[in-house]
Amino acid sequence: MQDGFIKVAAGTPKIRVADCAYNARAIIALMRDAAGQGVKVLCLPELCITGYTCGDLFLQSTLTQGAEEGLGTILESTHDLDMITAVGLPVYLENKLFNCAAVIHKGKILGLVPKTHIPNYGEFYESRWFAPGSLDMTYHCTFCGQNPPLGSAQLFQAQSMPNLTIGVELCEDLWAVSPPSSRLAALGATLILNLSASDEEMGKAERRRSLTAGQSSRLCCGYVYASAGEGESTGDLVFSGHDIIAEDGVILAENRFAQGLTISEIDVDRLAYERRRRNTFPQEELREYQLTHGLYTCSLTPDSLALSPTSLTRPLSPTPFFPQDPEELERQCEEALTIAALGLKKRLEHTGVKSCVIGLSGGLDSTLALLITARAYDMLGRDRRDILAVTMPCFGTTRRTRSNAEVLAERVGSTLKVVDISEAVKIHFRDIGQSMENRDVTFENAQARERTQVLMDLANQTGGLVIGTGDLSELALGWCTYNGDHMSMYAVNAGIPKTLIRHLTAYAAGQADGTDPALAAVLRDILHTPVSPELLPPSEGEISQVTEDIVGPYELHDFYLYYAVRWAFPPRKVLRLAERAFEGRYDRDTLLKWLHNFYRRFFSQQFKRSCVPDGPKVGPVSLSPRGDWRMPSDAVSALWMKELEDI
Repeated sequence: MQDGFIKVAAGTPKIRVADCAYNARAIIALMRDAAGQGVKVLCLPELCITGYTCGDLFLQSTLTQGAEEGLGTILESTHDLDMITAVGLPVYLENKLFNCAAVIHKGKILGLVPKTHIPNYGEFYESRWFAPGSLDMTYHCTFCGQNPPLGSAQLFQAQSMPNLTIGVELCEDLWAVSPPSSRLAALGATLILNLSASDEEMGKAERRRSLTAGQSSRLCCGYVYASAGEGESTGDLVFSGHDIIAEDGVILAENRFAQGLTISEIDVDRLAYERRRRNTFPQEELREYQLTHGLYTCSLTPDSLALSPTSLTRPLSPTPFFPQDPEELERQCEEALTIAALGLKKRLEHTGVKSCVIGLSGGLDSTLALLITARAYDMLGRDRRDILAVTMPCFGTTRRTRSNAEVLAERVGSTLKVVDISEAVKIHFRDIGQSMENRDVTFENAQARERTQVLMDLANQTGGLVIGTGDLSELALGWCTYNGDHMSMYAVNAGIPKTLIRHLTAYAAGQADGTDPALAAVLRDILHTPVSPELLPPSEGEISQVTEDIVGPYELHDFYLYYAVRWAFPPRKVLRLAERAFEGRYDRDTLLKWLHNFYRRFFSQQFKRSCVPDGPKVGPVSLSPRGDWRMPSDAVSALWMKELEDI
C-alpha cells in the first residue's frame, strides 16, 4: 500500500447452486488465499453465497435465511483479515428482496449495496424476484446481528490511504445508460467494485472488456469486475468466471474460464492526480448531494488496511511512450508521423512560405525532421525540391555522418546545400579571443549558433521557414545550445522523445524497403550511429563525443520524464518503478545516479523551455510553455533533490 498502490483482486469461487454452507466455505478459502497474497480489496461475484441461477428459489425464505447464515459464517471465520471484501447475496428487507453486495472487513458489515438496475429481458428475469436499490435513499437494517446501512449510494474510505475510496455496483448497473459508478466516482470513489454474473455468448467477452476499460477511463478510476463461473447452473446458460481489473482505460489483469484469483495493483495516487489535473470532479456538487440525498460514507479506522510494502505485479513497460507490441508500435508510428506532419502542413499553409530549411547532420533528429517535412509536402502536393537540406560540416563532423546526410537528402528528393562553417567559426573565435585549443563550452556552442545563423539567413534568402530538429528528451534535459539548435521557426520534433525517434526512423526504413532500398540502407546506418552533437574533433575518424555518456541513457531519461512530468510522481516512486521496469539491466545506484541528473538538469534548464518555438504535441507529454507545461524558470529543486538524497 505504499506509494499509492493498493493490491486488489477479483475472485471467482467454485460454488454449488443453493448450497450456502458449501459456498461460504469456498468463499472463506478464497478470502484467506487472497489475504495471504497481500490483497487488501477483494471483489467476489454477484449472489455467490447462493449462486446466481437459483430462480424462484430466491423467493423461498429457506434460501435467504441460509444466505444470511452463510454470510455470518464468513464474518466469523475472517474477522482477523485486514481486507475489504465485497460478497454477493440476497437480502430481505421490508417486504422486498434486494440483490446485494455485502462489503465486509474484519468480521463487520460496512454496508449492504443493492443492485440499482434490475434486468428483465432475454435470459434475465431478475425483476421477478428482486427490487431495485436507490441512489437517493439509505436505510439501516438488522442483518447477521449487526445494523449495517443498505443503499446504493455508499462510499467506503480508508483513512490509512486518503486517496482510496471504494464504490460498488452490480452487473447490469454497468450496462445501464447511467451507471451508479458514474455518480459514485463524481462523489469521490477512486475504486469501483462490480459483482457480476454475466453469461457467455460469442463476442460478449469483448463487450465486457470494452465496458470495464471504458468506464475506468471515463471515471478516471480503478475498476474490479468479478463474474460468476463454474458451479452455476448450465440449464440454459454458461458462466465463465470472467474477471477483469482495469485502471483509467487500461486492463491490468484478466482471467476467463477459470476459478480463483485475478490480482493486480491500482495506483490511487495516480488517479487522484489525474482528477486534479482534469478538474472535472467539482466539490460543490459533492457537498450539495451529501446534504440533499442519502449518501452514506463509511470511514475505516486509521489502523485498518495498515500501510505495508506492496509487491508490484501490474504491467510496467520500460518504454512508456510507445507500446512494445510490434503491430501496435507500427500503428502508433504511422499516427505520430501523421500528427507531426499535419502540424507542419497547417503552418506552411498559413504562412505561405516558399521553402523549408533544415540543418541536416546525419543524426537521428534531423533525419526525422526531414522525413516529417517530406510527408507534409506530400500532403500539400508540393515539390520536395523546395525543401532545402543544409549540411554544415565543422570541426567535429565525421565522414560517416556527412555522407549519410548527403545520401539522405538525395533519396528524399530535397535540395542539398553544403556550407562548411569551419572558417566562419575560426574568424568568430579570433574576434572574441577564443583559442582553438580551448575545447570548452564556448568552443562547442559557437558552432551550434553559427549553424542556426546560416539556416535563418538561408530561410530569408529562399522565403522559407527553419524547421527545428530538437526533440522532447533534449528539451527535458536542456541538452541544446541556447539560441543555437534550441531555436527554429517550427519545431516538428518537440513533442517526440528520443526513444520514439529511433522507432519512427526504423519504421520509415521498413516502409522504404520495397520502394527505395538505398533510402532504407542510409536510414538504418543513421540508426546505428552513436547519438552525438559532433562539436568536438573526431578521434581517428570516429565520433569522440557520445551524448549518452555525458547525460545518461535516453531510455532512462524518457522513463523518468514520463512519470515525473505526466504523472507528477515523486522521485522515490519514479525510482521504484524504474527498478522494476529495468530489473536486470541497471542496478539501483545507476538508476539513482541518472535520476539525480535528470532532476538537476530538468529544473536548471527550464529557461530554455520558456521560449521554445511552436511545435506539435504528439504524445502524452509536452513541455511547451504555451501548452502542457507551465513552470517558472526560477523554480528551486531543493525539495525534489532532498528526497533523492534521503533515499
